[in-house]
Amino acid sequence: MSDRLAVRHSDPFAALPGGIGVSRLRVYDTVAPDGVVGGTPHVHLCCTEGYVVTDGEGAVQTLTADGCRETPLRPGAVVWFRPGTVHRLVNGGGLTIVVLMQNSGLPEAGDAVLTFPPEVLADPDAYAAAVALPDGGAPGADVRAAYRRRDLAVTGFQALRAGGPAALAAFHDAALALRRPLLADWRRRWAAGAGRAAAGTGEQLDALERGDACHLGEARVYAVDEPVERGRLGMCGLLDTYPATG
Repeated sequence: MSDRLAVRHSDPFAALPGGIGVSRLRVYDTVAPDGVVGGTPHVHLCCTEGYVVTDGEGAVQTLTADGCRETPLRPGAVVWFRPGTVHRLVNGGGLTIVVLMQNSGLPEAGDAVLTFPPEVLADPDAYAAAVALPDGGAPGADVRAAYRRRDLAVTGFQALRAGGPAALAAFHDAALALRRPLLADWRRRWAAGAGRAAAGTGEQLDALERGDACHLGEARVYAVDEPVERGRLGMCGLLDTYPATG
């Protein structure tokens, strides 16, 4: 099984197309402090996120400089949004999604920041304590810890929605300050993952322009039979995860 994604990291084309990450998400089905059933509001600093809805129904609440929006989610719907979009999944019943994440490796390395109240965001130690899950959220970990951090983030999200553009800009600045120490690692991961995949396409185009089609003879098929984990505690629900390729 040498062609499996899990063991061919030396091959830049073993990553999923474009260097994306994929997981299957079953959205939390418990009630947050504002009476809404669903996941944890958060933002990504570098990564576009996309949803392919496979089952159930619900919505994604978003907050950008253009204001608040709620986009319905039903089977067959595809929704995506750019970095900086504060988002929160709402579970209307059995909501299950295939999640596509840009820059595989970065989301796992801390690209997401939860909408905790400002005093938590301003203190790296307090943020780390509030975001932590038992055993890192591994399958079987106590889901109540995920609910507690969701509920704290919902408190901050409510204030963001009420505070207008100035509050959102302040949150973005706080998220940057919190994550600035990670940027060198993120750049390394991006260069080895999504950046390398994009550069590989450029190399292929250069070769084809020279009349060189040798890379076509190096074609391979890759497969992963099943998730490497089922039921990992995520920000928005229970995740079935696949090998990281970034």
